[in-house]
Amino acid sequence: MGKDLRGREIGKGLSQRKDKKYSARYVSISGKRIEKYFDTLPEARNWLADAKYEDSHGTVGLTSTATVDTWFEYWYNNIIVDLSPNTRRNYKERYERNVQPIIGRMCISDVKPMHCKKVLNDMLDDYAGSTIRQTYIAMGTMFRSAVMNDVISKHPMDGVRYTKPVRAASDHRVLSIEEQQRFLETAKNSHNYYQYAFILETGLRTGEMIGLTWDAIDWDNHTLTVNKTLEFRHKQKVWRAGPPKSSTSYRTIPLTNRAYNMLLELKEKRKNQKLSEELSQTLVFTDRKTGQTSSLTLSDLVFINFRTGMPAKNSSYDTHLYKLCETANIPPFCMHTLRHTYATRAIESGMQPKVLQKLLGHASIQTTMDTYVHVTDDSMTKAIKQFESVDLAANGSALNTPVFRQNGVEMA
Repeated sequence: MGKDLRGREIGKGLSQRKDKKYSARYVSISGKRIEKYFDTLPEARNWLADAKYEDSHGTVGLTSTATVDTWFEYWYNNIIVDLSPNTRRNYKERYERNVQPIIGRMCISDVKPMHCKKVLNDMLDDYAGSTIRQTYIAMGTMFRSAVMNDVISKHPMDGVRYTKPVRAASDHRVLSIEEQQRFLETAKNSHNYYQYAFILETGLRTGEMIGLTWDAIDWDNHTLTVNKTLEFRHKQKVWRAGPPKSSTSYRTIPLTNRAYNMLLELKEKRKNQKLSEELSQTLVFTDRKTGQTSSLTLSDLVFINFRTGMPAKNSSYDTHLYKLCETANIPPFCMHTLRHTYATRAIESGMQPKVLQKLLGHASIQTTMDTYVHVTDDSMTKAIKQFESVDLAANGSALNTPVFRQNGVEMA
């Protein structure tokens, strides 16, 4: 039996530390020792009871004393497992950094809108509006799931809004036609030229481009299929394969002649290219569409760094881009700017928005138009020239001083 600082028995698995906090601990079915600390003894007792119940029954204890922490762990490990790794990672990071310190130890049934609003308010001074929005989404999604599963009866974020503005879509960087030409000319002599040029021809996300394998190319029909992604996780120092971002991100897209020829050139260059021994790795992941296990062998990747013989890490692309921008004497940009630029060029060329939506793999046309399509100075100048070129007089409309009638009399 554990004791408090006065020597009184307070229960098995419970004890009080010298800093006056209460420790609650137990050994899980898997043999792992789990321990947490609380300011009060009731909090420690409630958490211990919930945690032991969840461990033995394989589910969250659906009682009025279940904590937000308890629900989050169950929700994260059992309900949202089919979301993309990046989305799950963002949810976990926002919860642990911003939500948990404020409401993590509260009983989930006690959480009110004012508590959720405090989470967002406490972020105002130190976080960008986009990060606050991410926290708002993570917290709202978690509580909505609790309502749907009858853990709580009412959504505690009803009426809660975030106030710090999120960067407008127009603030996203897009290359002008001149900048795009200068960039590609500068990048021609770099080891990542094909990757940059390929995104400008296809609009792929960086992870989709890195994870592209030769079996995804249909040489006869001039198409490629997006069905996996690849990224390097610096914290674990491992490559991780995964499904595309969402179900609509699975897609087959036609290749431009320029993109097709790039692939032919890369196929030919592969014969004399340096290849690392690490390319023998085969990574497995769960396919979101089928629920079955899929695999990716690194040696099958299309884009391999000519210097290292390995795929380039996600972050290294941005670092390399900044150097190229400096050489090209254009403002710096990141990899996602290439996808933005592709979408904008597509619209400028006359592509229908719904077609572009499918090519980009978006579930909503609003995402395509609001986030990825930008009105550039080049497109405005072109539009004015098109407008100016229309000969109204030739079509029976005189370009004379406007005339209107007043009391039946024509007035200039």
